[in-house]
Amino acid sequence: MHAPAGLSPHETAALTRRITLMSVATAGTLVVLKVVAWIASGSVALLASAADSGLDLVASLVTFFAVRYAAEPPDAEHRFGHGKAEAFASLVQAGLVFASAALIGQEAIRHLYEPHALSQGGWAIGVMVISTVMTFGLISAQTQVLKKTSSVAVSGDRAHYATDLASNMIALVGIGASALLGVNGLDAIAALAVTALLLWGAISVFREAANQLMDRELPEADRERIIELLTEDPRLTDVHQLRTRASGPYVHIQMHVDLDPSLTLEAAHAVMVEAEKRVLAHFPSADILMHPDPRGRAEPHGGAFAEAHG
Repeated sequence: MHAPAGLSPHETAALTRRITLMSVATAGTLVVLKVVAWIASGSVALLASAADSGLDLVASLVTFFAVRYAAEPPDAEHRFGHGKAEAFASLVQAGLVFASAALIGQEAIRHLYEPHALSQGGWAIGVMVISTVMTFGLISAQTQVLKKTSSVAVSGDRAHYATDLASNMIALVGIGASALLGVNGLDAIAALAVTALLLWGAISVFREAANQLMDRELPEADRERIIELLTEDPRLTDVHQLRTRASGPYVHIQMHVDLDPSLTLEAAHAVMVEAEKRVLAHFPSADILMHPDPRGRAEPHGGAFAEAHG
């Protein structure tokens, strides 16, 4: 995932900081509201949702600090930057969600065997409506930021809150059925549905973090676009050994390119600089490393990855 053309890394970082602050504020507000309503109503579905929001707050705080650290420029100890801090934060999020799902599922099963009527069901319903509206507002704001930045961290956070939105709606149905119809078991069943959604969300977050930590290639469409941009100049052809990976808000791109062997060193350098500018116009947060080969005259390269695909 990469930032659209026309947005500088500084602007991308500023937008990401603001939306993660909004995420923290939203989660903190919802935790307070849900705990108060749970104490008043005794709803296990609301307890499940409150626990989920509590972990959302922890996850949002982790993301809040991780995106700031990830945006720090490279230093003497981290020549490739600090972008993978976002992936480590995602692993923390996934672990918290798994733990939350286990605890909520256990509580829901207990209440299936020992159902109890809700008190002050109106409190629970009102808070879940507020929670749903606030979560929808946050997701909408995150979507707007993603249109401008395509931040991996914000994308993961939005996916997490999209799961929360669904869980809020399910919990609302369960609480409403229990409070209005007197069917107490539906409250616990709704909590089990929330558990299933949490597990699915945790797996998705873990997969995205693993992709970054294992240096998975960018999507094929991005790789093809990079090659198209590089070869717009007929003096630069046959892009090979293209390797890409994401690291938080940055992408790292390296490749070998064939150049006309009659070019002077100065002319070849100018061709490569122009090629880099074309790529940076579409991948403004990219770190690009390009190795020139004289077309038709290059000797085979050695090294551990000399025969790697690409």
